[in-house]
Formats: sequence, C-alpha cells, structure tokens
Amino acid sequence: MSASTIGFLGAGKMATALAKGFLHAGLVTADRLVASDVHPGARDAFTKETGGKVSASNSEIAAAADVLFLAVKPDQVCALLTELQPHLDSKRHLLISIAAGVTLARLEAAAPGNRFIRVMPNTPALVSASASAYSPGSHATKGDSELAQKLLGSVGIALELKEKLLDAVTGLSGSGPAYAFIMIEALADGGVASGLPRDIAQKLAAQTLLGAAKMVLETGQHPAALKDAVCSPGGTTIEAVHELEKAGLRAGLINAVRASTEKSKKLGQA
Repeated sequence: MSASTIGFLGAGKMATALAKGFLHAGLVTADRLVASDVHPGARDAFTKETGGKVSASNSEIAAAADVLFLAVKPDQVCALLTELQPHLDSKRHLLISIAAGVTLARLEAAAPGNRFIRVMPNTPALVSASASAYSPGSHATKGDSELAQKLLGSVGIALELKEKLLDAVTGLSGSGPAYAFIMIEALADGGVASGLPRDIAQKLAAQTLLGAAKMVLETGQHPAALKDAVCSPGGTTIEAVHELEKAGLRAGLINAVRASTEKSKKLGQA
C-alpha cells in the first residue's frame, strides 16, 4: 500500500458513501482503499461497492493506510483507539473521526499525541453533494486540515468550524438527508393522491427539492425571498403554504434539528 492509501475502520454506509465519493472524484483508486469491519456483510458490501480491500483486523488496516477514518459507532470509538494505540504512528497517521458527538478531547485522551480531525459528513457524499464540517485537533497540522478539506471538498462542500458547532452540524446536515427524504416521499404521495403515477410523482418531487436547493446556493437570496417570489396573490402556492404552516412543518423541522443536536451532545458524554 502506498502513502496515499485511505483506510476505513468500520465499513458501514457512511464509510462506503465517502469511499465511493473519493473514487468518483478521482482522489483515490480502488487498490488504495482498505476497510475493516467485524461484520462480514459490511465487508462484502464495501468491496462490492468500491472494489477496495477489506479485513476483519483493525491493526491490519492501520498498517496499510496513512489516513484512517474512524467510522465505527460513537460508543465504540474509544475502545477502538485503545486497541490501535500500539499500531499508531503520530508522524505517519492522520485520524479522521466521523463518529457523531465524540469530542476531540475524548479522541486525544484515548490515543495521546496523535493527529485528529473531527468531521461530520453526510451520505450525499455518494453523489458528490455532501455537506460536511470539520475541526482539527490540537496536534493536527495545517497540512492535515488542507487534506481534510481536499477529501471532503471533493464530494461536496466542506467547512472548517469551531468544534463546539459540530453538534449543530450533526442536527442540521448530518441528519438532514433523512428530513429531505421524508419530504420527497410525502410530496410524491401528494402527487399520487392527486392522480400522478408514482414514478412521475417521485421524480418531480426530488427534482423540485434539488432545484430549490440550487436556487438558494447559486442566487445567494434568502429562502424567504425566493418563497415569496413563487407565492402570487390569491394563487395556488400561498394556499399550499398556508396548509404547511397550519400543519407545523416549519416548527417540526426546527425541532428535528434541535433534537438531533441534543442527541449528538449526549453521545459525546457517553
């Protein structure tokens, strides 16, 4: 394995999404992707989706790669680092944690002297449309931050933020794809209820959210201004918006982000 090999400790859906994103962006080739997981099914799925090499041994992956993504569940991270400590080289390894809620302080306490970047990505990395944020640890170098930016930026947008903001990022963009999927499903259901074929309704719903998001990002206008531009006086859209307000859609989404944020904080204290 060369110095550009990327390893994933945990080969679940998020790890696979990132690995596929890196492949699609041309940052790595399949022979330079490795992953470990205790579950054979996860290992098989990672290889099938990425072509990368897999192992049941975490230490084997640490020996093979210089960039290591910690992609296990939050309550497993510290035990993983304790296991790996004899196999880590602070000059060689950059450890990038995507475990929700696990603070840099806890990571550095579990593997003292090592270089960490804490990241909150999301699954649209799979289609190069991720929204990620990251914070460097106390031993991370400028080059480490630049590498994290390069990797995450290749699969969407990546923002360096103060660590105290990462729980809010988890609640918003980390969990956010699920909120959007529910909205797409519900909009498609509404289309079917109004007479559209299911496949047509789903395509229209998904493209509508995609188009609206692009308008916000590319015009720089406030979402409220863009919404107002669609709402003609006495028209169909303002009637629909009234129903959404009565249903509490706005409050429900705010509450969802806050609930996910608080859960992330609790995971960090576990």
